[in-house]
Amino acid sequence: MEFIPAKKSYVLTSFFYWYTRFLFSLRFNQVIVKQLYKPSLNARSVYFSNHNYWWDGLIPLFLARKYFKQDVRAIMDLTQMKKHRFFSRIGAFSVDLKNSKSTIVTLRYALECLKKENRCLYIYPEGKITAVTEKNEAFQKGLAWIYQHSTSIDFVPIGINIDFATGNKPNLYIYIGESVKTSKSMNRSELTNYFKDAADKVLTASRHLPSELIQ
Repeated sequence: MEFIPAKKSYVLTSFFYWYTRFLFSLRFNQVIVKQLYKPSLNARSVYFSNHNYWWDGLIPLFLARKYFKQDVRAIMDLTQMKKHRFFSRIGAFSVDLKNSKSTIVTLRYALECLKKENRCLYIYPEGKITAVTEKNEAFQKGLAWIYQHSTSIDFVPIGINIDFATGNKPNLYIYIGESVKTSKSMNRSELTNYFKDAADKVLTASRHLPSELIQ
């Protein structure tokens, strides 16, 4: 069993944040963000989102620093982390969804990360990049597990949409929803469906955003 922990370098994190800003300005016509959730001072937050684009690996760093002002951690597929180990230096740690023991190690590590104030965790519950045209991709149950085993943490859905019909460069739309909360007496499958519904709603909302905030 292999697990790659986060070994965050704040110097490298700062560099990659500005590098991400540069890439956004280079590759996108506009970056439009709608922010309904704003974390309170020292809040601990879990953000979960659809996973359709290569850019999803850089968006958590961009949002955490520019909009949330939180110290970000993110769960990343083990195979991808082996290829791109620098992600551990900006707060990512691995998960091997093919190994149930490894998955539990990752989830427990995630809970430890969330014990610190002003810390956030970013999760793509689909577990892999899926084509935009694919519908009803199932969520993995790790998000529900974290919800069941945590207290005083905000769970926030984020919708990400890239619109290629806007001209020579696409627009990047990010819709940050309200914090969601439901009964922890629900079983893990019920919770997973609840979070998927919340993610689907903000994804739909992201497709109808006007140009409210341009990077």
